Amino acid sequence: MKIFIWVLVFLTTFSFMEFMAWFTHKYIMHGFLWSLHKDHHKKDHDSWFERNDAFFIFYAVVSMSFLMIADNTSFWYGFPIGFGILAYGIAYFLVHDIFIHQRFKIFRNANNWYAKGVRRAHKIHHKHLGKDKGECFGMLFVPFKYFKK
Repeated sequence: MKIFIWVLVFLTTFSFMEFMAWFTHKYIMHGFLWSLHKDHHKKDHDSWFERNDAFFIFYAVVSMSFLMIADNTSFWYGFPIGFGILAYGIAYFLVHDIFIHQRFKIFRNANNWYAKGVRRAHKIHHKHLGKDKGECFGMLFVPFKYFKK
C-alpha cells in the first residue's frame, strides 16, 4: 500500500507542476520577474546561458528541500514530492530547452502530430517579444487547437 501511495503522490506532484509551470510563467515570469525572463524572448546577449535559467535553480532548491526533509525526518512524503518536482524539471528541460529551443542539437527530426503541436503553440507564445500579450500554457497540456494533422 505504501508503494501505491508513493506512486500516487509522485504522479500528483508531477501533474501539479504543469499548473505551477503555467502559473509561474504567466504571473511571475511575465510579471514581476520579467527582468529575468525577457532574455528568453529576445536574445540580448551572446552567452549560451540566459538569466531565465535562474528559474531552474529555484525549482531545484524546492525539490532538494523536500528530499532533505524526507531524509532527515519521518515525513516520507517528501521523497515522492521531491522526485515528482525533479521528474517534471527533467521533462520540461527535455521538451522546452532541448526539443523546442534546440539548446542541444538533438530531437530535431521529431515530426509527429504532438511534436508539431507543441512547437506551433510555443511559436505563438514567442511571437510576442514583450511582457504582455504572450499566451501562456504548460508543457504537456497544450491546447488542442494547436494540434493539426
